Amino acid sequence: MEEFDVTIVGAGLAGLYLSQLLAQSGWRVALTDRKRSLEESVHTTGIFVRKTLEDFALPQDCLGPPIRDVTLYSPRLRAVNLSSVHDEFRVGRMRLLYSRLLKRCMHAGVEWLPEMRYVGHAVTDKGVSITFDNHRGLCRFGTRYVVGADGATSRVAETLGLDRNSEWIVGCEEVFKGVKPGGSPRLHCFLDPRLAPGYIAWITNDGEETHVGVGGYAAKFDPAQALVEFRNRIPPSLVDFGTAELIDRRGGRIPVNGILPRIANERGLLVGDAAGAVSPLTAGGLDACLRLSEVAASVIGKYLRTSDARVLALYSGERFRTRFVSRLWMRRIAANVANPELLEVACMSLRLPLFRSFARHIFFGRGSFPDLKLEYEHSVPLPQRL
Repeated sequence: MEEFDVTIVGAGLAGLYLSQLLAQSGWRVALTDRKRSLEESVHTTGIFVRKTLEDFALPQDCLGPPIRDVTLYSPRLRAVNLSSVHDEFRVGRMRLLYSRLLKRCMHAGVEWLPEMRYVGHAVTDKGVSITFDNHRGLCRFGTRYVVGADGATSRVAETLGLDRNSEWIVGCEEVFKGVKPGGSPRLHCFLDPRLAPGYIAWITNDGEETHVGVGGYAAKFDPAQALVEFRNRIPPSLVDFGTAELIDRRGGRIPVNGILPRIANERGLLVGDAAGAVSPLTAGGLDACLRLSEVAASVIGKYLRTSDARVLALYSGERFRTRFVSRLWMRRIAANVANPELLEVACMSLRLPLFRSFARHIFFGRGSFPDLKLEYEHSVPLPQRL
């Protein structure tokens, strides 16, 4: 039976980055995914924030033009404009980015195993016997450690006996090309609990692609229907669909319960959405998954070298959650705002300097996810970044 040091289930951004880091450290890594190709289906909008763009060397040709401006809209479509002197956002061309990162993984020695649906595992004397369905039947191989990078409803978390996400929003988005320019690249955010309960509707136009989407709590709305209603409300000055070409539709679940308390044990650990590594307030997860994957790579390496389970205490969701208390409280508030008039008043308050400063901090601040590499580099040697 073939043997690996680490088997990573799920080849999203977290799984790809972690695979690369581990392989570059000399570990034999298997990267699996249920899809035949990483270009088949992409679920995330892929908005990278300034903090990520400054700290990680992402391939420039996998990113759209920079965005510095944000417009917030109240339920009555009253606008508040926010501008930054920095390049705050860039929309990732995620299919291209995944393809590029997969090439880096394979160059580092990662074994790429597509069309592998994770079934489960069993503990052995050497570690774990892991089972997949590869459409030709069941296949098994040995691994010393398992990583769940398989999304918000992680099957790996369930079989490892680790915590699972219990609160999420669902999003639905369409991507267009050929939209007439409507000014400079801009992120438009619409606040309306009837349209996007507990979250926002959005338009991101970076001059090359236009993303139009809605998100909210599944029990409170129908995402597909809400997206149709939203498109019908968008004035032509923002998006002229007459010249637009629809190039993609996507959707999925985004966990907003904060990083989960128990995300590691002696058989495996969780990264990315599977670990709840998403900002509870903004639902942004790309920066979080990269930073958490760095810590995971270091902890896994030290654990495999020493077999000392105490190392896993460094990968504690309980410790990480203390950095998100305020965001979790704000998430609770956002989840319960159902009155459009109340939200209208809140939006009007953003015209006041104090509240405007708070909004700027939410959109333009660098505090979305703690830099765990800096926090733990003195206790565990952490890998070099992208």
